[in-house]
Amino acid sequence: MKGVIPHRWTSPHDVSENRGYNGFNWMTAVVRKIMAVSTGGEVGWGHPHIEFFDPEAQQLLSQVPSPRFLGTHMHPDNMPPSFAAKKTKMLVIIRNPKDTAVSFYHFSVKDPVLPTPESWDVFFSGFMSGDVPWGSYFDHALAWEKRIEDPNVMIVTYAEMKEDLSKGVQQISQFFGFPLSKEQIQTIAEDSTFSSMKEKSQVSHGILASSIIFRKGEVGDWKNHFSEAQSRMMDAEFEKRLAGTKLGAKLKYDLYCK
Repeated sequence: MKGVIPHRWTSPHDVSENRGYNGFNWMTAVVRKIMAVSTGGEVGWGHPHIEFFDPEAQQLLSQVPSPRFLGTHMHPDNMPPSFAAKKTKMLVIIRNPKDTAVSFYHFSVKDPVLPTPESWDVFFSGFMSGDVPWGSYFDHALAWEKRIEDPNVMIVTYAEMKEDLSKGVQQISQFFGFPLSKEQIQTIAEDSTFSSMKEKSQVSHGILASSIIFRKGEVGDWKNHFSEAQSRMMDAEFEKRLAGTKLGAKLKYDLYCK
């Protein structure tokens, strides 16, 4: 999909969010609320995934003034060149690989668009080999590790957002340059907890989508799915691929995955 999006699509004032099954829909809602409260208006483009935009949508979006909100699950190396050339601000949410695998598995079971896994064990094998939609978790993470010092890239983890959502909202709004008061930050955080969003999901996402997207929203649910052998296999792969990296340290693997 490299290069399918025209250069003119993005500007320095646009915002982008990346990576699915790690909290993409959660952060989509958070960023939309930040933009709406800060600018005093609604944020358009209900379905922000640029990889699914047809030529007509591309043409329409090119005429929309910035700031615009775009989202993608693309590998960073396949993202439109204009994102880097025009210094578009990019927010990346990433989740520890064990919880990501479990979330992706349940999403695949429920989503009629994705291949339905035969079982958790079969899915886990594919996840470890990268034979799943959007490819290897570790390849994707390492590609963002190369961009972790880029001032136009902000990487947040699912766990840190769960730990202190108000702090996360404040940091994200500051990164994108959307000023918010303490009261506005607190209101957005309270309205963006998993329980609050799940309660309103049938209105915000529709009955079918809400049943697919909103499950548990927990850190550590992997313990209910992984066998001891699978856990050791993931530990070894993390040690091989991400241990010693800045992104690996940010994930706090020993705290959340051991």
